[in-house]
Amino acid sequence: MFAATKTLTMRNLIMLCCLFTCACSAQQKNNLTFTQLFNGKDLNDWVIKIKDHPLNENFANTFRVEDSVLKVRYDGYDDFKEQYGHIYYKQKFSAYLLVVEYRFTGEQAKNGPGWAIRNSGAMLHCQDPATIALEQDFPISLEEQFLGGNGTDERQTANLCTPGTNVILNQQFFTPHCVTSSSKTFHGDQWVHVEALVLGDSIIKHIVNTDTVLVYEKPQYDGRDPWVKKLGLPDAGLIKEGYISLQSESHPVEFRKAELFNLAPYMADKQKLAAILKELQNRKK
Repeated sequence: MFAATKTLTMRNLIMLCCLFTCACSAQQKNNLTFTQLFNGKDLNDWVIKIKDHPLNENFANTFRVEDSVLKVRYDGYDDFKEQYGHIYYKQKFSAYLLVVEYRFTGEQAKNGPGWAIRNSGAMLHCQDPATIALEQDFPISLEEQFLGGNGTDERQTANLCTPGTNVILNQQFFTPHCVTSSSKTFHGDQWVHVEALVLGDSIIKHIVNTDTVLVYEKPQYDGRDPWVKKLGLPDAGLIKEGYISLQSESHPVEFRKAELFNLAPYMADKQKLAAILKELQNRKK
């Protein structure tokens, strides 16, 4: 069903990921250089694709920068009309730590679906935005789904949804569209800090603040998906890299941080990878 990881064994990768979340002893921290995906000024490094609109048409100024924050707004929409949108960083990545801080605000766009209330996400290992069809709603990707509480019910965040993909979850081949994380619920308009630790086509972890809330592995294409078929992608072919995007799903959302630490240079050496993961963990202390 899936190929073996070439560079590191799965056992080694699991051990390395454990190092990332363990309680490490205090040590001298080196200067970790993150790539600022969002520069706080403009969207020059991003590509926009909204359903039923051509590439890079920012319909109704959906995505905008105000007060050093990337905002998703629908004040120019008469009706949402399932015009799901995504904004993609210009470069693709394979192994990385993605850090995002978001919050939900305001009211949902007119006729937005009920499931999309206080709903957004960061799409990992996305297909090239240039290959997305005009009428395509979501990219082939792995979604770290962001949900906001409604003031009453429990709504975990950093869940997983899988448009055009499948994963291995708890050592089982997982084909349902979404699975809920173990995070707590964040009600109101508070800022939420989430991370995604992505190690190519092997292990992926969703992290909220300092808590690992979901772990899965071996992301792969779902050959049943019509968009996967259209692009001729291999059924169960492992996905080792892709683009990163942020969503517009009908509820206003803001992003004040989107940054990434590139782990690709360390993947061939498990000792260096373990050391850098330990440094990344210790930066939170």
